[in-house]
Amino acid sequence: MPENLRSQAITAGNARSPNRAMLRAVGFGDDDFVKPIVGVANGYSTITPCNMGLGDLAKRAEAGIREAGGMPQVFGTITISDGISMGTEGMKYSLVSRDVIADSIETVCNGQSLDGVLAIGGCDKNMPGAMIAMARMNIPAIFVYGGTIKPGHLNGKDLTVVSAFEAVGEHSAGKITDEELLAVERNACPGAGSCGGMFTANTMSSAFEAMGMSLMYSSTMAAEDAEKADSTEASAKALVNAIQQQILPSQILTRQAFENGIATIMAVGGSTNSVLHLLAIANAIGVELTLDDFETIRKKVPVLCDLKPSGQYVTTEFHQAGGVPQVMKMLLAQGLIHGDALTVSGKTIAEQLADIPTEPPADQSVIRPWGNPMYAQGHLAILKGNLAEEGSVAKISGVKNPKITGPARVFESEEDCLAAILTGKIVAGDVVIVRYEGPKGGPGMREMLAPTSAIIGAGLGDSVGLITDGRFSGGTYGLVVGHVAPEAFVGGTIALVKEGDSVTIDATRQVIELHVADDELAQRRAQWTAPEPRYRRGVLAKYAKLVSSSSLGAVTDLGL
Repeated sequence: MPENLRSQAITAGNARSPNRAMLRAVGFGDDDFVKPIVGVANGYSTITPCNMGLGDLAKRAEAGIREAGGMPQVFGTITISDGISMGTEGMKYSLVSRDVIADSIETVCNGQSLDGVLAIGGCDKNMPGAMIAMARMNIPAIFVYGGTIKPGHLNGKDLTVVSAFEAVGEHSAGKITDEELLAVERNACPGAGSCGGMFTANTMSSAFEAMGMSLMYSSTMAAEDAEKADSTEASAKALVNAIQQQILPSQILTRQAFENGIATIMAVGGSTNSVLHLLAIANAIGVELTLDDFETIRKKVPVLCDLKPSGQYVTTEFHQAGGVPQVMKMLLAQGLIHGDALTVSGKTIAEQLADIPTEPPADQSVIRPWGNPMYAQGHLAILKGNLAEEGSVAKISGVKNPKITGPARVFESEEDCLAAILTGKIVAGDVVIVRYEGPKGGPGMREMLAPTSAIIGAGLGDSVGLITDGRFSGGTYGLVVGHVAPEAFVGGTIALVKEGDSVTIDATRQVIELHVADDELAQRRAQWTAPEPRYRRGVLAKYAKLVSSSSLGAVTDLGL
């Protein structure tokens, strides 16, 4: 074992150390005090199907750590279910939970001088929250994804949670009956695991595998399959080895690793939220990363995978087709990822991918051959213009017409917008503006899955645009632009838009523009006053006061 174990601060010396008495009470024997103490940050809860299987995985992690010569110490961290809170006031706590998770893991690991940490998570914010903590602490660490949910089935079609949200829109448009809506609800989520398409959870788990912080193939395994538990135990043993070899996150989470993560996200058709989270993780580890870097990589990397929400297949089918390693090998063969980047296993990316073919299996259609991609360029476009001087993020996969100019339909909250959609007040050609939902204004950047799904369900996905300073679910698709910065609450131009103003979204030119003369905008700005904060006490008030712009990752410790 390395001589510089942090845990020796509380276990070293001899029996005169009073700290050892408390450790004996939780199971330490005489021989355990010289072992590395390894934290298992367990996100188990029954609040969401994403996390309900994590308790069993934590037990496998404990067993793996013990067998490898470490001393495991399990502690809990939180989660909230984005899918359950979607469309409610509770969704304001979703992005906040990312920082609560990061703070809680950092607090325990540093407070107890742990030598390493294995974090197990399922729902969307578990992954970036854990990774931000790992980056801050820079102790040996590995992330274990709780696994994806298996698809629901109805009338020969695969279902995901997004199917239920879109069914609400279809029902409101009179396209399906009460009984058909209930059937979708009953069949969409059949068991444990995170949302089954290439939504935010599966996007972030895939990114962390590509970045070297999780074991190969682990990001796309089904939560209920035996291989997920086996992989968890293997991850625990890999972490103990990393402690022995002192392989640190700062050696893994390099600029090259972030570029590998971004390229993989583009290739698999991942979530817009990945932009926000990777910016935040880069900030925590001290790697320079900007929105422009995403656009640079987007132009080089095609979308290779036909995955939901805009495609056909779910993540379990992606796993069977070869998963993230297959996509990475294709990118490596084209010189689009860095093969010399280190992984938590101690091997490089190229070494890990050595035995994988450069083209996907011919007997599947989830991963396209290099010469026949879904889209020639990546799907996450960074748009700028007078509506978003700092930038915004658009997901343009599955969009038939990537450009729209139309009258602004302005809403001050997600609830007002959703009500207008469900009552037929939004029509083809409209550009919906949902503002004061940004990091500070919401606060918390709520995801707009309910409005976007209602638009899709109403058959308006190709003819209505939506712009917000909030976020979108990983399950969102269509002509939608989020993360608009500066946000409305701090006086961004989105706060100055009036009903009926002409607005353009042009993903081909990466432009988002309000067609109002500069002098008129100046007059509006002079008349604008900042609204009162929506919360004065509690976690949302603290968050609103500390959080940065979404263009910087919506971090809460910038420049403190």
